[in-house]
Amino acid sequence: MTDQPPPPTPSSGSGEPDPSDPSSSAGSPGHAGPPPGWGPGMPPAGPPSGPAGPPPGWDPAQGAWGAAPPPQGWVFPPTGGYPPGSGPYGGQPWYPGAPAGWYPPGYGFDPNDALVTPPGAGLGGWFNRCGGALRRGWRQLVPIMLLTQVLPAAVLSVISLGLDPSAKWAAQAESTSAPALPDNFAAELLSLLVLLVGGSLVVGLVQAVGWAAGTWVITRQAAGQPVDLESALRYGLRRALGLWGWTLLVSLLIGVGVCFCVLPGIYLAFALSMAGPVYLFERHNPIGRSFRMFHDRLGLLLGRVALVAVAVIVGTLIPGGLEGVGTSAFGTDPFSSAGTAAGTVVVIGITAVLALPAHLAQMIGLLVTYAEQRAHEAPVNTAGLAAELG
Repeated sequence: MTDQPPPPTPSSGSGEPDPSDPSSSAGSPGHAGPPPGWGPGMPPAGPPSGPAGPPPGWDPAQGAWGAAPPPQGWVFPPTGGYPPGSGPYGGQPWYPGAPAGWYPPGYGFDPNDALVTPPGAGLGGWFNRCGGALRRGWRQLVPIMLLTQVLPAAVLSVISLGLDPSAKWAAQAESTSAPALPDNFAAELLSLLVLLVGGSLVVGLVQAVGWAAGTWVITRQAAGQPVDLESALRYGLRRALGLWGWTLLVSLLIGVGVCFCVLPGIYLAFALSMAGPVYLFERHNPIGRSFRMFHDRLGLLLGRVALVAVAVIVGTLIPGGLEGVGTSAFGTDPFSSAGTAAGTVVVIGITAVLALPAHLAQMIGLLVTYAEQRAHEAPVNTAGLAAELG
């Protein structure tokens, strides 16, 4: 036996009333009629436990929850909060669309970008992109650096050493006991200075070709675009003159700063380190933009450029020391004979090649640092940077 009433039975036919039909219970002797005031289209009466009414906080005029809080457990969006990914279901979107953290192609930060270090990737991301640029482009970068950085520097060293009158001055000083300036001292000194300054200007122009060409190679390779040595050098020649001019101005400012107790020169060297990449990519106000980047993110840029500076100093001091030791073995006048001259040229050439890693570190490190600075200013990717190069 059970206290529950039996389930309603189906209608036995079209002429018999259905016990479960409320409309049919009015004429049955065993059923009560509808409650008072009930009629078709009207809602049933509320439960006897209390009067019916809108929930607390309901504003009939607005059709929304007013000042009162929503019911317990009510959230928007349905996945548990905004923004997407903050609720209990992680990164699943509550509305059809892209998952949280996704950016359309050509816009936003790509954590796998080959050149641009996204904000938050840290020093490890910077090192990874520097190493990736070297692995992808060393076949093109090494010839470019040899032609535009190593060879001009070696030629200038050989010429300046061959025309250096210091050995002759020393011989004249030993041959006489009276202290006096060597013959033609002023003219020879002026000639040497003109050679060094003029040679440095020419070498700087050739190096500007290499800087522009190497930047073009690194950026296009990171964007997945084809590169070749001839096209890179053509691009470098097209942009070298402007880059050379800005480099001369930056060098002049740094030199003036060094004259004021060295520290201002060091500061200017760091603050103007982005001038070259700014000119190549933006072609507008390289000095001002470099200053702004340096002061907006002082710690980040200072750390990156300091690492580049250490690599360049170590990579140039060691070959320079080896060159001095090697050439000194051939005497004070190594070009007095063909044998010593050939040995001197070989030593200078070898030590110049040993400085190649310093040139690569400087170009790659500053370029990757510039790309990272751009990412901190606005969303950017390698494809956009490659388009800016032209």
